[in-house]
Amino acid sequence: MLLEERGLHMKQCSREIQAVPSRGEAVETKLLRIAGKARKEPKFQFTSVYHLLTEKLLRGCYKQLRGNAASGIDKVTKAEYGKNLEERLNILAKQLQNMKYIPKSVRRVYIPKVGSSKKRPLGIPVMEDKLVQMGMVKIMEAIYEQDFVEDSYGFRPNRSCHDALRELNRTVEKKPINYIVEADIKGFFDNVNHEWLKKFLEHRVKDTRMLRMIKRFLRAGVIEEGVEKESEQGTPQGGVISPLLANIYLHYVLDLWFEKRYSKTCYGYARQIRYADDFVACFQRKEEAERYRQELEKRLKEFGLEVEPTKTKVIAFGKFAEKQARKSGKKPETFDFLGFTHYCSKTRDGKYFRMKRVTSRKKFTAKVKAFKEWLKTARTLKTREIMKKVRQKLRGHIAYYGVTDNSEGYRTVRI
Repeated sequence: MLLEERGLHMKQCSREIQAVPSRGEAVETKLLRIAGKARKEPKFQFTSVYHLLTEKLLRGCYKQLRGNAASGIDKVTKAEYGKNLEERLNILAKQLQNMKYIPKSVRRVYIPKVGSSKKRPLGIPVMEDKLVQMGMVKIMEAIYEQDFVEDSYGFRPNRSCHDALRELNRTVEKKPINYIVEADIKGFFDNVNHEWLKKFLEHRVKDTRMLRMIKRFLRAGVIEEGVEKESEQGTPQGGVISPLLANIYLHYVLDLWFEKRYSKTCYGYARQIRYADDFVACFQRKEEAERYRQELEKRLKEFGLEVEPTKTKVIAFGKFAEKQARKSGKKPETFDFLGFTHYCSKTRDGKYFRMKRVTSRKKFTAKVKAFKEWLKTARTLKTREIMKKVRQKLRGHIAYYGVTDNSEGYRTVRI
């Protein structure tokens, strides 16, 4: 229940004053104080955080931005922006505090979609929008990192795809898992409902200026082939703030629903592991896995989302499923998650069950196709430069796919 609804306005004001950092503190110290407040008081609503979008915070954000990042519609790169950095940041900070800053439209490009002939839209904001969004992320992260559940891994500090994969391994191998629900949300980033997102944000943030600036970014619009279009729903993929907003949306729509409601109705073991909009659910009992699949569809629909039916299914998976499949003369089913195909197997001595993984065939095919396309555009480069880029791409691929049991998967790329 909101604090206003409980008639505690005066108490809130008193507590808010205590939460506001003193002006002499470093930016990092201010954010740590906010994080501590959010952690200690899960229902506290922050009414004064926007003022932390200072010149100092923005300067730190500029240093963190990649130098080779694509430019937005104004064609301004990081290097060009940095030529008059102090003057630009001073003007930008004043515009923000006076609420005169208006985000520019996002430049939309399309990139190949893995395992499909379709292409995925990618939004590229201008340099200043990236700075502002990164500053807002730092402030908002300090609050929401205290709220997000442990089984949420996507685009969070000190968490990675590999962390999510390790937890999935531990769950399937050490817990009584017999069924997996492989799930996919259809066009998630394009279908985030702005009104619902605002309601979710207001659970923790009541700073009207922060909420107004987020709304401006959501409604900034996109420019595609010279034509400007309004953004009435969704968050543009590629925007610095989009991953955080996506996590907040799915925190309330999916994570809390599963942790506080659905799992409480299960008699057997149940766990959901999510990375951004990609997630799987593990179950001990078949009927609870099938019911999850049905109730998930209803739950998402309430908030303007829907499952992709061709990519959402219940499969028998685990040590007992593996035994049963072999008795029937069949191969155990497999599922894809975070670019890997997971399958039932055994330890080297054949005594114990192991869940192993290999690079997803769709991902591998898409990687090879993308590499061939890149080679076509790189023909004008010198051989030395081409080989340098190839080594970088190969190292990046192996860094991700070079996990236990997948030696064949990444050796194929090297060959």
